[in-house]
This record gives sequence, structure tokens and C-alpha cells, in this order.
Amino acid sequence: MSESSVAVLGASRDRRKYGNKAVRAYVESGYTVFPVNPHEAAIEGLKAYPTLDAIDGPVDFVSLYVPPAVGMKLLPAIAAKKPREVWLNPGSESEEIIDAAVDLHLRTIVGCSIVTLGFSPEEFPDA
Repeated sequence: MSESSVAVLGASRDRRKYGNKAVRAYVESGYTVFPVNPHEAAIEGLKAYPTLDAIDGPVDFVSLYVPPAVGMKLLPAIAAKKPREVWLNPGSESEEIIDAAVDLHLRTIVGCSIVTLGFSPEEFPDA
């Protein structure tokens, strides 16, 4: 199992949303998971954080499930955490955010972080 931590930006309590399926996939893979959503207190039994800055300590990976315009605003906070990788999941990517992430020296991967864990999003039921 992993000893790594991941912040899921755009985490959701709605089990139909990929921001929720990602939380479950990372938990099942043994990560310490920090769901980030300013409107939620808890997601899947985990404390939710209003911002990335509210997380004490290091974050190894960041996985985005927010629109590109929101992601752009979050990039400075992401860079301050110095994660090993930043995942731009489908719907969160744009040329602008990719270029800005590169300018901030963030190792950015465009793809589905759930799939890289060895899961299909369909393995996480909506109910």
C-alpha cells in the first residue's frame, strides 16, 4: 500500500461525480486522502478541507476535478504545496492551465487519475 497523500480538488459527496469516485479510488489504493471542497465538512467519512492551504503538511499528489478557470485560480496554492504530480482529469484541462502549470514547474499529467490507480470509474457505484 501507498504511504502517499493526495488532495482531490473538487471532491464531492455526490457518488455519481468523478470527484467522489476519485476519493474512493485513492482510499482503496491506500493513500491518505484530503478531499477539498469549500462547501462540505466531510466526504466519504473523511474530513473535507475548504482550501488546499488548510491542509497541514505535505501533499504528494493533487488531482483536479474542477473547471479549468477554477483550476487556474488554484495553481498558486498547488505550487506552494510542491506536489510530485498534478493530475488534470477530463474536463479540468485546458491549454491555458497546462501552460501555467509548466511555468510554475509543476509536473502535470493530463488524464484520468482513477485509471492510473488501476481502476475504472465504473467500479465505484453511484449509490
